[in-house]
Amino acid sequence: MAFRFHNLDGTTRAFMVSEVDRDASQGVLYLSPRLTERGRIDWPNLLRAAVQRGDEARLAESLRGTGRLRELEPRRNPRGRGRPLMVRVPVTAPTTLADGEFNRFYIRGLCLRALDEGVAELEVYRAKEVGMPRPESIDLVGRRVPVGRLLDDLRFHSGEEEPEMRVPGGPNSGLSVRLA
Repeated sequence: MAFRFHNLDGTTRAFMVSEVDRDASQGVLYLSPRLTERGRIDWPNLLRAAVQRGDEARLAESLRGTGRLRELEPRRNPRGRGRPLMVRVPVTAPTTLADGEFNRFYIRGLCLRALDEGVAELEVYRAKEVGMPRPESIDLVGRRVPVGRLLDDLRFHSGEEEPEMRVPGGPNSGLSVRLA
């Protein structure tokens, strides 16, 4: 199931691109440890292309079966000793990475748009249906969040780091924001 981004238009996309470029120029663009060397090289351009004229599904597709994601990753040995175990990267990895990063840049772009338009708060909503929503995600739906604080939070907490404001609500939460 795809995201429904209520305010994804040319204006928001322009602000999203500026945020991708900002992170890339500062050397802080999130590079998942699941990306291969080729994936790390390609990621900035793939992400930029998706925010300019695509979506999270297109971004995931550009990762799937292209040698841009690792096949194996280390996992802590459950016995607590010795070397980590090597396990297969989940088949959902391209979607999880693409959904999370596209949504983060959508939110950041929408924050910049809101600031530009004099809007002080954005509303949290469920942009993607999930099978079992977390109780903390359910509690956030409908809340209004301050734009400047949300933008700062997402700029500071990138990638897999949980933002302080819990928006978005972690991997696969389906939460995003919209102009209220």
